[in-house]
Amino acid sequence: MRFLSRSSVLLGSAASAIFLSPVSVQASSDPELVALRREMESMRGEIHRLQSRVAKYEHTSPVSETPHKHVPRHLITAGAGEPQPIFNEPAPVRTGPRTTAESRVALPESPTMSWKDFKAATSKEESVHVGGIQIGFPNGRPTIASDDKAYAFSVGLLAQEDFGGFMGVGPSKAGGNFNNFTQNARRLRLYFSWRYKDWVVNVTPDFGSSSVDGSAGLFEANVNYTGLHHTTLTIGYFQPRMEEESAERSGAFEFLERPAIVDIVRNIAGGVGRFSIGGEHYEKRWLVAGYFTGHKFGDRSSTTVSDSQTGAVFRAVGRPYVSKDIDVHVGAGATAAFKVNQTANGRQYTASNNMEIPLGEASLLSSGALSNVAQIWAAGPQLALRYKRFLIKSEYYHIGVQRNSGADNPQNLPSLGFDGWYVAANYTLLGKPRAYNEKIGAFTAPGVDYDFDPSRNHWGAVELSGRWSVTNLHDDGGGNQQTAWEGGLNWYPNRYFRFMLDYERFIVSRTPTSTKPTQLNYFGTTGNAVVGRVQAAF
Repeated sequence: MRFLSRSSVLLGSAASAIFLSPVSVQASSDPELVALRREMESMRGEIHRLQSRVAKYEHTSPVSETPHKHVPRHLITAGAGEPQPIFNEPAPVRTGPRTTAESRVALPESPTMSWKDFKAATSKEESVHVGGIQIGFPNGRPTIASDDKAYAFSVGLLAQEDFGGFMGVGPSKAGGNFNNFTQNARRLRLYFSWRYKDWVVNVTPDFGSSSVDGSAGLFEANVNYTGLHHTTLTIGYFQPRMEEESAERSGAFEFLERPAIVDIVRNIAGGVGRFSIGGEHYEKRWLVAGYFTGHKFGDRSSTTVSDSQTGAVFRAVGRPYVSKDIDVHVGAGATAAFKVNQTANGRQYTASNNMEIPLGEASLLSSGALSNVAQIWAAGPQLALRYKRFLIKSEYYHIGVQRNSGADNPQNLPSLGFDGWYVAANYTLLGKPRAYNEKIGAFTAPGVDYDFDPSRNHWGAVELSGRWSVTNLHDDGGGNQQTAWEGGLNWYPNRYFRFMLDYERFIVSRTPTSTKPTQLNYFGTTGNAVVGRVQAAF
């Protein structure tokens, strides 16, 4: 405000210097001089009005006789006809579709960004600077960072609520739980991330469940270093990914869940909340990842583990051909548990899965309890092809189980072999089609050109999907087989919300370990399921 007072004095001084010039006091009847005097009188009046306005806002006289004396000053609201303050220029009105990068659906489980990438992301987003920090939303995630981006804290969200039920389950429901209508909070994750330059700590609690909601768990808690070129090194509870389907991230699946064979294979030595030490490196045309792994978070709280599991996960993928309309993906994944957890029951392992429907119902597919397990491993190829808006992909995995001799059987127990595969097809009706993300070595969700707005004929993104999967855990008379046919419709009204609807027909052979008609899956089970999902991701 003192600046405004001084400005008014300067304005008055300047006006006096102009109006008292020799030209202004000449007595002349020249019409040009008369007009100039009138113009100068008008200017003098305007300057007085400006001085009065300054005095009004400062509650002081136009020219203070005591400029150094402290006078209380108060800001008041500008009048209706007076200019209003402008704190920021309005955002430009977008008239065209989003770019390919801007249109992609937000994925909170995206790879950890390097400090360089983080600075680039935050510089492109609108932010507010307050006292040496900035608050913004890079990639849709609320973030507080220092002005140099060296220190940062961000919060992400993935919320998935499922609802639906089963129809025509037969030959009977004896021993199984198949509700006509039920609900399940599948994933309720809060992603907390702390950064100091290229060092990043991720902690993600999960309030959902793969079976039934109501209990909290941990999705991840790890430390990452991203200072090496296109490389992320990780230690802690993590989810090492060896399958293309898992690499897509759960917020971008074509269907509600992974195929059964992928879910079984990933949990041998990987899966959610697995202790891991390793890393991954990517280039535009290839990616390689490897991790040494231990037990899962919470393993020792449910049973007494006298000797923890150790294992490894490895993945290598490439893109042998890429063009505007065609993208080819090939790769291979392998995993092994060098030893499984030792409990009171020895080294025992059971492979099982539900019908690829996440409603917390009975799991019909099972290998049965495998005793005296020395080692479990799995390996297989990955193939995918995108042609314009059409995407087809497939994976096959073979599981090998090696066993030691047991106390009740001095001879070596026979090794077992299981396998499974899936083929999935996807077509994008509206929006940008699914595209390859070289940072994860997998295809990701479609892009939303325009947010949902029927008045402008904008409908977001829509895709159709179909899948056939087979998982065979039948060997040595102890397991069974499951076949699932599935169709799905996904709608993305914007980058952050998704609505899904899946229909599945499942066929599961009888469980050999069932000995009575009242037990689960004694006759084998067939049925149908219709499930919807509402998803929010930031």
